[in-house]
Amino acid sequence: MDKLIFTAVSGAERLMRSQQVHANNLANLDTAGFRASMEVASQQQLGGYGFDDRHLSVMQSDMISTRAGAIRETGRPLDVALGGQGFLAVQYGDGEAYTRSGEIEIGPDGALSVHGHPLLGEGGPIVLPQNTAVEIGTDGTISVLTEGATQMQVVDKLRLVNATGAELTKNEAGLVVARDGANLPTDPGVKVRPRALEGSNVSAVEEMVATMSLNRSFEVQMRLFKASDGMNEAGNKLISG
Repeated sequence: MDKLIFTAVSGAERLMRSQQVHANNLANLDTAGFRASMEVASQQQLGGYGFDDRHLSVMQSDMISTRAGAIRETGRPLDVALGGQGFLAVQYGDGEAYTRSGEIEIGPDGALSVHGHPLLGEGGPIVLPQNTAVEIGTDGTISVLTEGATQMQVVDKLRLVNATGAELTKNEAGLVVARDGANLPTDPGVKVRPRALEGSNVSAVEEMVATMSLNRSFEVQMRLFKASDGMNEAGNKLISG
């Protein structure tokens, strides 16, 4: 009878964690470039004494949806949207991570960043010289107009990577990384749409439907738990005479 208790409790816990995943997705509905997390459930054998027929449900939220989000024009020179399965590379710790958020910021020293993470170019973190104008081309080249100059000059190029075929997950900062920890390859075929931003790929309707379904499933698990508790009480009475 204890098998039913373990099944109900582990199932309820998985459902609660799933609710957290969908709640986080909904909270980032308007976050530019956000990739929705996906819940993945697997089974794990329960240790201890007795016959090995007891298993727990284990939930992971380290898979992401790679479908594209809606693109809107912003007119801002440092905003970019990426095509296909392309990502911007940013510095994270001693390595690199990736993002679809194209809200590029420029610091007082000319350093480019995305949400506080240094933006990477072909030669490392991008730092622009003093300029009066900045333009980003469809191939990722960054051009500036320096004071006194009459023509734009190319100073660097975005490190654009392609995630096609790669198993992706998110790190603790919410940035995209390869599951095996390797760096994604640079792809000159990734195209950039300047002066535009890609929105979140979260579907509010899908998330709400999933949330309602999880609520119903949680109620079922609670009924199973109560039924198991009742059977245990009945069994104890029979044993005690």
